[in-house]
Amino acid sequence: MGAAEEDVKRGARGDIGQGGQETQGAQGEQGPQGADREFLSLERELSLLLRRARASSGEMARQVHPDLEPAAYGLLVCLDDSGPQRATDLAAYIGVGKATMSRQLRALEELGLVSREPDPADGRAWLIRLTPDGRTRFRTVRAARRASYVRRLASWERAEVAELARLLGRLNASADT
Repeated sequence: MGAAEEDVKRGARGDIGQGGQETQGAQGEQGPQGADREFLSLERELSLLLRRARASSGEMARQVHPDLEPAAYGLLVCLDDSGPQRATDLAAYIGVGKATMSRQLRALEELGLVSREPDPADGRAWLIRLTPDGRTRFRTVRAARRASYVRRLASWERAEVAELARLLGRLNASADT
């Protein structure tokens, strides 16, 4: 195990402080600027997770298509999970403006990963859907990612994996409010 992995492991237990220094103390101990130790640990672990997620997202996007932007991978997730969507709904889901969404959708169309069709509920609007090729490419990459999770968490109990998913879902829901 490398030094970085050992730091991550110890950090997950909460015995690594800022700058990688080992710490001592009781639950609720105050750290720099009055922050509770638990929240400092949370910040550190989320920062690491997000850095790795950004790198992974870029890699997965390239596996779907070499010219796919990493930010567009999330659109494919949404379309595969929820089916055809309006561009405004996709923009809200991802948290970007109309112009950014239009640019990303145009790029996905040019790559042959999505198509537009009239919205039967509103003739003025369009629905975005995965093309058959886009769905196949995306699902192949997603299945490989899930297999990676299974390998990495093989030593975890199923209940622990479910609890992690539940807590992350709760965290994501709190970000929406």
